Amino acid sequence: MMIMGSNKMLQKVLILSLIVLFGCQPPPAESPSITATVASPDRTNPPKLGEPKKLDLPLIQTSSLSNGIPVYLMEKHNVPIVQVILQVNSGNLNDPDNRVGLASFTASMLDEGAGEMNALELADAVDFLGANLVTGSGRYTTTVSLNVPTRKLEEAMPLIADVALRPLFPEKELNRLKARSLTSLLQERDSPNAIARAAYSKVIYGDHPFGRRTDESSIKSTSVADLQTFHAKHFVASNAKFIVVGDIEMSTAKKHLESHFNDWTSGKVLEMKVSDVQQVQGRNLYLVDKPGAVQSVIIVTRMAVSRYSEDFYPITVMNTILGGSFTSRLNWNLRETNGYAYGAGSRFSMGKYKGPFSASASVQTDATDKAIREFMNELNAIRDGISEEEIVRARNYVALGYPSRFETIGDYANQLASLINLELPFSTFNEYTSGILSVSVDEAVSSAKKYIDPENLSIVIVGDREKVEDGIKTLGLGKVTLWTIDDVLGPTPTIQ
Repeated sequence: MMIMGSNKMLQKVLILSLIVLFGCQPPPAESPSITATVASPDRTNPPKLGEPKKLDLPLIQTSSLSNGIPVYLMEKHNVPIVQVILQVNSGNLNDPDNRVGLASFTASMLDEGAGEMNALELADAVDFLGANLVTGSGRYTTTVSLNVPTRKLEEAMPLIADVALRPLFPEKELNRLKARSLTSLLQERDSPNAIARAAYSKVIYGDHPFGRRTDESSIKSTSVADLQTFHAKHFVASNAKFIVVGDIEMSTAKKHLESHFNDWTSGKVLEMKVSDVQQVQGRNLYLVDKPGAVQSVIIVTRMAVSRYSEDFYPITVMNTILGGSFTSRLNWNLRETNGYAYGAGSRFSMGKYKGPFSASASVQTDATDKAIREFMNELNAIRDGISEEEIVRARNYVALGYPSRFETIGDYANQLASLINLELPFSTFNEYTSGILSVSVDEAVSSAKKYIDPENLSIVIVGDREKVEDGIKTLGLGKVTLWTIDDVLGPTPTIQ
């Protein structure tokens, strides 16, 4: 009993002690007011951009197979994917004059059956591996590209080898592609944009090999024998190179390539050389009549420079200001200020050889002459001056956007293939950002004065002649040559 009483007494003492302890505590401090301590955001100006970071890509490695085929590798081990590009150094420029489009047909037919598989069986085999196999051709090259999970590369290599070395060229599939090409020629006649592109090519290139277009005769006369001849002549080891990017080392890549391409015969292909395209002299306007067109397509053009120009970086920044971004002068003028078009832009095509400058837009029919006047105003204005604000914004726009060209393994591979094709220094990727950021106002304006000449250019307009001709002539910019669709595209093709 005495023990129980003592416990109760102890409990009472503890409770009284706690009451005294908490009762003597100072009152809690008031919570700070959130609205009083958090500053309101400054919405009077856009936030400042961060400093563009220098791109730092992996080392480009080089080697060769036992038969001399060059191999270029960039290791990227962050995802288990490998891309292999076989690049053959022959393309549309190698087409015979009476078979324009032969390289394109050959490339398109490579995966329409190869080795012991028809087109469907080949497609199923590629899909089963979770891979992607693409063929294509450009002006200078024909490519076979394989994108595949690393663990399936060994199983996929026989497929790319069959497609590149042992295509079947089935006549049934060729006839299907020929019919599709003829249909495309027919559809072009209803597309003002397609007509404008063809007219632009005719104007800027003339009889130069860069301006050749396929036609009904070339398509219909192309045969399986033509494809076989082109393939045998150009798909040889001495005319090829491999570009490999992804989760793989050079020794492993070479092992797979040697297993399937070491006995590829060498052969000999003469390098195609062409002269520079002649520069536009004076101002020339070409109006292609498209009766009933609800818009007019305008392309302003003249020859410019190659990728090897010392002014490459100043041109890139200057063109961003002129027409290479949504906030460019051309787009702001024709779209935002005047409402003549949904968009307007400009570009410099800088490749192995000198390429054209072009500025273009699709505008409302009743604003055709006004839009041409605004094009001329902007081309003159860019030569007169560029503000420091414009140059900073353009440099940051290009530099900050450059890493987006390297988002996937496929992007890395395609960029590397382009670099190799142009024979640019391996340091080009990592030096690009600093090259752009170093462009000054004076350099940009100087490039505009050198390569944009409003007194010597051609203007192509595709639209309803009845509604736009008088306004265009009133501008007094130069002689207006009138063309029909047949003058640009040739006679209407027949599909049989």
